[in-house]
This record gives sequence, C-alpha cells and structure tokens, in this order.
Amino acid sequence: MRISGPRSLDALKTFFKPTDPKADYKTHQLYHGIITDQSGHHVDEVMAVYMAPPRTYTCDPVVEIHCHGSQQVVKSILKLYSNYGLRLAQAGEFTYRAYVNGRLDLSQAEAVADLIHSKSESSHRLALSHVEGLLSKNIFSITDGLRKTQVLLEAWIDFPEEDLPEEDLLNITDQISTYIGKINDITKTYNTGRVLLEGASILLVGRPNVGKSSLLNFLLGEDRAIVTSIPGTTRDLLEEGATIAGVPVCLVDTAGLCRSNDPIEVEGVRRAKRKISLVDLVLFLVDGSQPVEEEDLFAYAACVDAPAFLVTTKLDLDQVADTSFCSWRNYAISVKTGQGLESLKSAIADFLLGEYAVGSESVMITEQRHYDALVSSRNNLESLHLAIKSNAPLECMVFDLREALYHLGQISGETTPDSVLEGIFSKFCIGK
Repeated sequence: MRISGPRSLDALKTFFKPTDPKADYKTHQLYHGIITDQSGHHVDEVMAVYMAPPRTYTCDPVVEIHCHGSQQVVKSILKLYSNYGLRLAQAGEFTYRAYVNGRLDLSQAEAVADLIHSKSESSHRLALSHVEGLLSKNIFSITDGLRKTQVLLEAWIDFPEEDLPEEDLLNITDQISTYIGKINDITKTYNTGRVLLEGASILLVGRPNVGKSSLLNFLLGEDRAIVTSIPGTTRDLLEEGATIAGVPVCLVDTAGLCRSNDPIEVEGVRRAKRKISLVDLVLFLVDGSQPVEEEDLFAYAACVDAPAFLVTTKLDLDQVADTSFCSWRNYAISVKTGQGLESLKSAIADFLLGEYAVGSESVMITEQRHYDALVSSRNNLESLHLAIKSNAPLECMVFDLREALYHLGQISGETTPDSVLEGIFSKFCIGK
C-alpha cells in the first residue's frame, strides 16, 4: 500500500509498531513490525518503508506498507487510514504528482500507462524508452534551438531602424529547415508506433473453403477456428490476439465472401466487407490447387482498395490457380507442410513495422496527441520559413515561432490545457 503526501510518515507511525522500538525510520530502509488498530489489536504483520523526498516516485514524502494479500487485511488497513483522514488516490494521481513536481514531463507520464498496458516485448521496450525520456530529449533539443532563434529575432525587433544581418537570416533559415526535417522524421514513425503499442488488425479474406481458418489456427498456434471440408463453416467474424515477429496483432477470420441467399451467410459477408476498410492489412486467400472462380473475383473486388497480400494456399498440392488478375505481392503457403509460412510471417512484420526494426534506439511516437502537436508545429515552422524568404516583418516571424513552440509544449506539458491533462490521467489505473 502506498501513501504519498506531507503526512505520510505521521500516518505510518500512528498504526505501525516496529519490532525494534528504537527504529528511526531512515529513508529507503525496510522495517519489520505490526499494524494495530485504535484498540491496539493486531491487524497484520508487515514490512514498512519511509522514502524521503525528492527520491520518491511523486517527489513527495512516500510510505509503503507491504502487507499480506488477503482482501480482508487490505480492507482493514485501508479503513484505518481512511478514518485517520487519508483518501484513496484518484486514477493516475501518483503519476500526476510526479508530473506536477517535475520528476516526469507529460510525455514520460503518458508512457507510464503505455508501459503498464504493453502487449508485447516491442511495445514494452518502446514505452520504456519514452518513460526514460527518449522522446522528451528529442523534443527538448528542438525547442531549445527554437528558443535561441526566438531570442535572436525578438532582440532585433527592439531595433527597428536596423535590418537583421543577411548572415543571421541564412543561419536561421538553415536551422528552421533542420528542425522541420527532424519533426518530419518523428511524425513518420506514428503509424508504426501505433501498431507496436496498440497492435495491428489483420483480416483473412477469401471465398469459402480456401484455408482461412487453417491459416488463422497456424498463426495463433492453436486450433481456435473449426476447420472442415464443408464450405461456410465460419459464419461470423472470429477475432483472436497473437504476436507475429514481435508485433502484437488481432487476427480476424471472416465468413467466406460469396453471393448467397442464406440470410446468415449474407450477414457474415456484410460484416466482413465492413471490416475490410478498418484493418491495417488484408490477407486475400486463393486456393492454389483449384482454378480461379467467380467467387474469388467477387472476394477480390471487395478488398481491392485495401492494403493487402495475396496468399496462395495448399502449396502441397498441384498449383493450377491463375492469379494474374491480382497485382499484390503473392505468398504461396501450405499449412499442412509449413511451406512459405515463415516467409509470410516475416513479410507481415516488415509491412507493419516499415523501416523500424524492433530494438531500434530511434525515437518513435505512439500517441495521436503527439502527432497532431508535431504536425501543427511543423506547419508553423514552414510558415516561418516562407516569411523569412519573403522578407516579412520580424513580428510575423516571431508569431510563427511562438506558435511552433506552443505546440511542442503540449507534448512536454508546458502548454497543455488542464482539460487535456484531466483526460490523460483519467485513463490510468488507480495504483499509478
């Protein structure tokens, strides 16, 4: 149990009786003892530690009580401290205090929640890099340079009778171009970052009985979908989570796309078509051992505008399908023998990750809020670049520069509105 605030140590001493009566509560040292209630009755045998600021998570005084995990024990201790005058922390309040006290900036605080909810090793590593300040350092590097430029421009405003030296203008132009390039490099990582953190959605599409469920079971590593030789076994969307080459994905098996008068099959096809526009990648399956049929073309037409791979199945049989109608990259596989499956998995991971390699030390953004702020800042810098070239008044240049810094400040928290802060920390779990 964690208590944070100026009364933390007093609260601990009220109910904690150390085994050593001479305990002096040195910071960051565990003490053995008993929690007792107001009547002196034992509640639990515990270990307790006092942590003096600023070497604490919140930078406030912090106490932790390590009790047994029984719900009744926990409830009893909580009741003691509630009656003493303490209250339960709100969602994300500990991390919010760390942010307010300057231990973390806002991007680091947001990453704490991402770290808790990470779904794979790659998303864990990415969130951890943000907690440790990789994104913050990059943003600070840009803002620090822009502030120096701002000081220079504002200084010249005070001397309206003199023009800004040509050499300084050229240097500022080069610097702004450099910062625009750095922001572009970061914004390009957003889609991949989102995939690593939230996971990608992959839809298996094709006419009935081409092997969608068999491929789903292979990628999951378990027999999740029913596989039979009877067409139309899958009637509804079947969604399951998996990890492919370090990338968390949601695999969606669909009803076979075909024309039908069966109302259940019609609804399954409708749901599959609606899902196509929402996923990150479509795997369009064609039975390589059978000639291409009208139903294959019907299924292809439903996903022709989606990002997709062609997957030719049943490679263990004689291949007769003419797939020249489809221009997507073709991966021939056999779930029965395992041929081509590792190549397909690698291709999926490469497509989802783009140029990013798992384990890369380069900065990557995962939040829509960060992406929007960076794009807005870049737009202001591009406007500043044009203002310099057109010899606009210095006041116009400074305005664009201030706006660019304002948007970057929304990432670190310097200029983030309170309403946005409340929304961010409300998504945290109670314990953080």
